[in-house]
Amino acid sequence: MTKREFLVLTTTHEDEARARELAAAAVRGRLAACAQVYPVRSVYWWDGGVREGAEWRIDLKTRAELAERLTAFLVERHPYETPEVIGVPVATGSAGYLDWIAAETAETA
Repeated sequence: MTKREFLVLTTTHEDEARARELAAAAVRGRLAACAQVYPVRSVYWWDGGVREGAEWRIDLKTRAELAERLTAFLVERHPYETPEVIGVPVATGSAGYLDWIAAETAETA
């Protein structure tokens, strides 16, 4: 397995409970092996001006081949008009952890 077979897909949410629900649903659906949910402060351009607000970042660990399915899953369930969904390739990782991601996101019979 090469490291490029894996990625961290990131999104944000305005509500902690819903962010946790979204993360759990993705893991339960085997689209991600795990997810971290943590508070962030976002500064962004929207509707003609700079906005700032508290959000909850969700980092989902998955196989690269699931990126499109996981993106569609997140966008479909997200309340934002234009939700952030960004995938960053994993450049390196321990073999055991990467094997675990692969196993936990494998198709089940």
